[in-house]
Amino acid sequence: MLFNSYVFIFLFLPVSLFVYFFLNRKRLTTASKALLVLVSLFFYSWWNVKYLPLIMISIIFNYSIGTELCRTTKRKMPFKREEILVFGIIVNLLCLAYFKYVDFFIANINILSGTKIPFINIILPLGISFFTFTQIAFLVDAYRREMKEYSLLNYSLFVTFFPHLLAGPIIHHREMMSQFDMMKNKIINNRNIFRGVCLFVIGLFKKVVIADHFAVYSNNGFNTAETLQFIEAWTVSLSYTMQIYFDFSGYTDMALGISWLFNIGLPINFNSPYKSLNIQEFWRKWHITLSRFMRDYIYIPLGGNLTQELRVLFNLFITFLIGGLWHGAGWTFVMWGFLHGSAMVAFRLWRRLNINLPKVVSWFITFNFVNAAWVFFRAKSLSNAVQILKGMTGLNGIVLPSFLPSFLPS
Repeated sequence: MLFNSYVFIFLFLPVSLFVYFFLNRKRLTTASKALLVLVSLFFYSWWNVKYLPLIMISIIFNYSIGTELCRTTKRKMPFKREEILVFGIIVNLLCLAYFKYVDFFIANINILSGTKIPFINIILPLGISFFTFTQIAFLVDAYRREMKEYSLLNYSLFVTFFPHLLAGPIIHHREMMSQFDMMKNKIINNRNIFRGVCLFVIGLFKKVVIADHFAVYSNNGFNTAETLQFIEAWTVSLSYTMQIYFDFSGYTDMALGISWLFNIGLPINFNSPYKSLNIQEFWRKWHITLSRFMRDYIYIPLGGNLTQELRVLFNLFITFLIGGLWHGAGWTFVMWGFLHGSAMVAFRLWRRLNINLPKVVSWFITFNFVNAAWVFFRAKSLSNAVQILKGMTGLNGIVLPSFLPSFLPS
């Protein structure tokens, strides 16, 4: 079920809101939480009900592991807490790898060894990357004793809350769990209703009017990459750069708006990233919750910047390489992560020279790097991306639009 679908806007959302606040008005707060869990699971299973058991098993498994990790009693345990944490993370990653990467691995094994192992052709469950990362963070924080024990109902609501379930933002238990228990959030708040409706409309406009319009040009261009000349290639790449921002940012705005209708504040996920003056600033403004996750649960555990400089550069590079692979199963995503990891390393080395470029130059370099890297993110294959980049560099020829020659001197 899409946020911009009629069934969501005119049926699912208003009915869910009405029943939720009706139950809270009757002081049936536990029932209202259960309702949110049920409608969220219904929302998730609308696309394919056969994956409903997957998310339910994932919730029960991670809740059990997390509860065990955050126990404060010193009773004797058959396994060390470190072993329980590692087990929980491995199970989550294996589940993610099976559904998202198994055919990618098979394809590469076939290429390298010349075998013909058949593909499994698994349909990727919606939102699996997001609810997997959310729950891995929960396990790590439970191990660090940075959280208290929660009921299964509260935990289920934290994971499944439908505004963020399919495409983020990636939420953290500290910023969410307490909001579901606040009594002031159980009654209709006209200010939040107004805020939520405005955000939803803005997000809907970004998605339907702007992003979908740019999608026409980018889709056509990437389907005919080998024929694109200079201006056409730049039109295609810039169209996708705009499409992915307004699509993802629009979806996030809709998610934040819907959540505010329930008096729940989700974290901001975008902050004008294309205005960034360097690649580090870009990642502080683009998909902010993913950047936070990569910093707290990949970069810092690797050693962060509290180690030798060479190791710091390695930590940066690996973090973004993993981030690229997280986005999708393909060498194009690996290359995208490789480029951003390399850019972060280069920027850190550049700062040591203590040379400040004019702001317009810094913006120009940053934006065009991001734009070029998006080509790999969108392309069907590495060769498809190379064809677009060849067009952008003029290697496929430069043909001026028909109206320009009349303005040029003869």
